[in-house]
Amino acid sequence: MTLLVIIIILAFIFDYINGFHDAANSIATIVSTKVLTPFQAVLWAAVFNFVAFFVAKYYIGEFKVANSVANSVFEQFITLKVILCGLVAAITWNLFTWWLGIPSSSSHTLIGGFIGAAVTASGGNIDVINFHKVLPTVYFIVLAPLIGMVVAFIITLIIVNVCRKANPYRAESWFKRLQLASSAALSLGHGSNDAQKVMGIISAAMVSAGYIGSLKEMPDWVPLACFTCIALGTMSGGWKIVKTMGTRITKVTPLEGVAAETSGAITLFLTEHLGIPASTTHVITGAIMGVGATKRLSAVRWGVTVSLLWAWVLTIPISGLLAAFTYFIVNLFI
Repeated sequence: MTLLVIIIILAFIFDYINGFHDAANSIATIVSTKVLTPFQAVLWAAVFNFVAFFVAKYYIGEFKVANSVANSVFEQFITLKVILCGLVAAITWNLFTWWLGIPSSSSHTLIGGFIGAAVTASGGNIDVINFHKVLPTVYFIVLAPLIGMVVAFIITLIIVNVCRKANPYRAESWFKRLQLASSAALSLGHGSNDAQKVMGIISAAMVSAGYIGSLKEMPDWVPLACFTCIALGTMSGGWKIVKTMGTRITKVTPLEGVAAETSGAITLFLTEHLGIPASTTHVITGAIMGVGATKRLSAVRWGVTVSLLWAWVLTIPISGLLAAFTYFIVNLFI
């Protein structure tokens, strides 16, 4: 019981870190276009991160992403020790990339840590991995930013052509107002997708401890606490990553901010519908690249995006290795 409590506390800590690590995804464009100040932006994003709980529970009616995360390793191989080591590895990698200002994926570091610990615990047996649940997540490392990029590119072209005769000053004023709505939608998608990943880990721990029989029996305080933690984390910001996302990839106008955020929201709602734990980081990065590419390809700083791609590719294996190392250490004491 003590270990279960420790795991739940660590999961909430990870959720909080996820919030300030990924806050930049929701607010980078709205800050860079000066529609809101950084403080106003994180408060705005945090509110809609929390509102996402009510959308997921009462409108969608299920937590598909949580189920995918909880089942990324077959149930018979899930132990409290495995979950503990996966969380420690995920927290370590998230803090390290946040310190460096690299917008890596909290989703993938959590799944990588979970899998790495489980494989290590089984003596290197990869059959512990539920590839039916994990492979779609791996595919969306490529597909999520690509979908975000294409959708943002199309939305930007449509807006530019529809508004080409509009008064530039009035148009910019309207797009600044619209950006409030598009960033709210992105924050809804971010909160719903990312909070559910922690719910999946907590429910897996509860099942392993015999506290509940399945994800469907998860008590209501778990999702409520998870959405609260990610909202509080978002309020803490993540200014290094805001700089990377909002200024270093491409310069973003209010029009392009609306297009990028709308594209990001559409992609996240799609992945949530499919039950795939996609990365908010990957989605919004692809969307920002998409709006930049409508001006000219050279408007996107591809050197920055290449370094981001390396971080994305390495996140799952490095998290897995960290979890394996953590398991060896923890196994000496527990």
